[in-house]
Amino acid sequence: MMPMPPCRVWVFLTMLLLPLAAGAQVRIKDITDVQGIRDNQLVGYGLVVGLNGTGDSLNNAVFTKQSLIGMLGRLGINTQALSAQLQTKDVAAVMVTADLPAFIHTGERIDVTASALGDAKDLTGGTLLVTPLLGADGQVYAVGQGSMVTGAITASGASGSYTQGVPTVARISNGAIVERAINFSLAAEVNPSLQLRNPDLTTAERIAAAVNGTLGAGIASVSDPRTINLNLGGRDVVQSLASIEDLTVIPSNPATVVVDEATGTIVIGADVRVSEIAIAQGNLTVQVTNTPLVSQPGPFSNGKTVTAAATTISVSKSPGKQLAILDGGVSLQQLVSSLNSLGVAPHDMISILQTIKAAGALQAQLIVQ
Repeated sequence: MMPMPPCRVWVFLTMLLLPLAAGAQVRIKDITDVQGIRDNQLVGYGLVVGLNGTGDSLNNAVFTKQSLIGMLGRLGINTQALSAQLQTKDVAAVMVTADLPAFIHTGERIDVTASALGDAKDLTGGTLLVTPLLGADGQVYAVGQGSMVTGAITASGASGSYTQGVPTVARISNGAIVERAINFSLAAEVNPSLQLRNPDLTTAERIAAAVNGTLGAGIASVSDPRTINLNLGGRDVVQSLASIEDLTVIPSNPATVVVDEATGTIVIGADVRVSEIAIAQGNLTVQVTNTPLVSQPGPFSNGKTVTAAATTISVSKSPGKQLAILDGGVSLQQLVSSLNSLGVAPHDMISILQTIKAAGALQAQLIVQ
């Protein structure tokens, strides 16, 4: 197989290569959620202080200056008349986001993420001041504050700089205190529903059959590829769900090929099949070489040294490959082996898969991201 170019990534994830009946059992709790049990997203606007000269430029980030003046005013320091003299670069405006988990209670802590809103260069070492975090209904559900960690590394000198990671996004572990809980009572649910994370009618029917085999016939029914309705008939909801979530089923997933053109990543599902087709692939290489030539003037002349470039163009073609014939219904392993035998480079793989799909020979959904 040809060596992978350093600028490309060629990944084949051959998950579930063995037949499903060979033990690819998964728990119901790992592929479903109870309807109504979910996280809620929170967002807020705040100020970060204590930065080492890497904060917002107050002349460019007007909102940062206004927020700073307003905050100082609430603390009894009037700087409105002296706003033109505020030139600190140790303050940055940030947007703070967090996820409020289900069943969390008042007083518990959650993680928050702060992202620079202005032209701050680095949030490392800063401290987020008290920031209310609002839900979609405009109510305050948590309040964030604390020291931030970016995990990024930055270094600069007179001739250049180096940055690893994203220094303008920071995280505060347990950085917010929950002030308001979501009112949801699981025990009060009469007939809950299970929702498949990856909708599939066959998988939903298998889950319903497993539930009916444990709790009794008629308890579970499928209304669509995502939803399994539970008619518990007065049973304790919490106990019933606890007995269901550890049941195992064999999920059925559609044949899918996912291609990420940006990174060259290709993910092929184990159920992908290819109809009979012939594939040929060859490479044409055009190489342009510039060789510098120096023209030196004669002694005691008024001429100047001139640098020119001699350009050489060469065209080469790799040895021809014979057509590789894939029999109908070949599996993932056979497809990969056949393409490797052609010496297919990573950047050509995406085009080949798209061409096979266009020819109607790829019996799978092709998703190009």
